[in-house]
Amino acid sequence: MTDHKLKGAARVPVAADEARTQAIRAFTARACPEDVARQVADHLIEADRSGVESHGLVRVLQYAREFETGLLDATARPTATPDAPNRIAVDGRGAIGITAMKLAVETATEAAQAQGLALSTLVNAGHTGRLGAFAEASARVGCLTIILGGGDRKRWRMVAPHGGTQALLPTNPWCIGMPGGDRGPVVLDIATSQVAGGWIYAARAAGVHLPEGLILDRHGQPTTDPEHWFDGGAILPKGGPLGYGLALVAELVGEAMLGPVDKGEINWLVLSLDTSNYRAAPLLQSAAEDILSEIRASTPVPGGPPVSVPGERERDRHSREAEAPLMLPAPVWDAIRALA
Repeated sequence: MTDHKLKGAARVPVAADEARTQAIRAFTARACPEDVARQVADHLIEADRSGVESHGLVRVLQYAREFETGLLDATARPTATPDAPNRIAVDGRGAIGITAMKLAVETATEAAQAQGLALSTLVNAGHTGRLGAFAEASARVGCLTIILGGGDRKRWRMVAPHGGTQALLPTNPWCIGMPGGDRGPVVLDIATSQVAGGWIYAARAAGVHLPEGLILDRHGQPTTDPEHWFDGGAILPKGGPLGYGLALVAELVGEAMLGPVDKGEINWLVLSLDTSNYRAAPLLQSAAEDILSEIRASTPVPGGPPVSVPGERERDRHSREAEAPLMLPAPVWDAIRALA
């Protein structure tokens, strides 16, 4: 529920079609197939439309750089192999993670609809984009889906454990999506750190500082300068012991259970449950709306916005801005055009 829009960045209006064209060119110029480039560009634009700038078009800079350095294989395509009727192994094969995660969630969802409960694992994939988009799609067809990832702490030392100052863990995201009430699914999509790593990259690219309370410098002192994180600093865990505990569990699942990370960022587990095994969709929706409407109607803190439900703010923003130009940080847009 944190605001993922950078503050203080000079912005330029960019038509979505123009942004899509430039992003596709940036990817295809680095050997990425056009259909994959388009799918990734659309995903990033939808993230920006939803107000999640940390996972929006700023990621074009990261993905292009990873294609160039060989961290990602621009030509690879993920594969899905059933290990059992309700268990699927997805191998990203070093590809960009957005296509791989989409495959992992879709195969787990389809198997859950047939078997009641299913899981998929995902390895060897790059950055997977905005997880909430995938969990929401699964929730819309009646499944409760849980996604968690971790297991590459030796390469992605980004977050300090609670009570510590040294970066030892990745941001290890969790995402939960389930059918909701009258306004659609409930989607909780969080990094276990105070801020996603992509937001720090975005702040650096835009030339702005971060809000207070997110990162430490290399000496363990609070700072708002994104360069201090790149220079040996650490992100704080979200909610102190809560984020730290979730990150540690995800790290154990990702490495101790799924094995060492070979290619890509981290390893992933996707669990999907068909909720109709417990309650028919109309009854679930009615009961959920009874809960959610009471939450929305609760009294907000003085001077604060109305209380919202996870996932609804992003959908509302997307609806409001569906036809409007994207307002991108000027340095980010200039960098994307240069790559294209």
